[in-house]
Amino acid sequence: MTRIIAAIPTMAFVVIGAFVLLSLAPGDAVDAYLAQTGGSGGAGDDLRRRWGVGGSPPERMAAFAAGIFSGHLGQSIVHGRPVLDVVMERLPVTLTLMGLSLALAVGLGGALGLVAGARPGAPRDRALSASALIVNAIPNFWLGLLLMLLLAVRAPLLPVGGLQTLGAPLTGWSAVIDRAQHLVLPTLALGLGYVALSMRALRAGMAETWRADHVRAARALGHRRRSLVWRAVARPAILPVVVLAGQQAGTMIGGSVVVETVFAIPGMGRLAFEAVSGRDPPLLVGVVLVSTVLVLAINLIVDLTLARLDPRIGAADA
Repeated sequence: MTRIIAAIPTMAFVVIGAFVLLSLAPGDAVDAYLAQTGGSGGAGDDLRRRWGVGGSPPERMAAFAAGIFSGHLGQSIVHGRPVLDVVMERLPVTLTLMGLSLALAVGLGGALGLVAGARPGAPRDRALSASALIVNAIPNFWLGLLLMLLLAVRAPLLPVGGLQTLGAPLTGWSAVIDRAQHLVLPTLALGLGYVALSMRALRAGMAETWRADHVRAARALGHRRRSLVWRAVARPAILPVVVLAGQQAGTMIGGSVVVETVFAIPGMGRLAFEAVSGRDPPLLVGVVLVSTVLVLAINLIVDLTLARLDPRIGAADA
């Protein structure tokens, strides 16, 4: 309960900041609409009255606050619907993409880190570390375009984008398999960079743990290196990986904006792009608010997991 109460000022700061920044940007929703449709500027005043985007900054802030406390987060100018309804439609897609990417990052990154950290300085450790450095240096949007070119254009193994095959009335397992195929490329584009981070974090933790006194003592007593890797070396090094996973979940939301736009995925990231391009402050604030709640919830889960893995952390918090 204490952490939830402490998160309220953070949420308020993020929401007000997003509203103010978009409000200070040049133009409004009417200007964006006229630019996209090629309409004349003479209809702007009428559209502003109908859409309720006129008025002074204090008046817009008051209308925005009324929408927030109404329970539906206000009315989206771009979609013409309550913001909460629009966000809740897109949220499951982003949660699925984030979950798959995070599982890839922790699972594959942890496995590679375990292999690299088992023998720090060995040829396989150097090869994996160099590969992780290269992958980590590639922007996720460029990686997405590269994967699209290799696996969807030159070798048509996977769909280019979207969430399902258009015009194909699929049901049951066929629909599940089709959806999974469409999510492979976005998951790789979003998750591979975090695979490299997880691998490097676990490898660094294991390399440091090998020099710990209890590991040296165990090796002096004749314990086999293979038995020490998991029981004495890898387990203490997992804690930084858990912390990193919580941080990755937050940055993945930002990365999903680019990935969902590149692959035409109708998630919250693409919705944020639509809100900015359409100058829709209520919609953008709704996306930011839900994303902030999601990040805070993930961080709370990470804290509880750390306390479970290491009781000393829970005792210190108490």
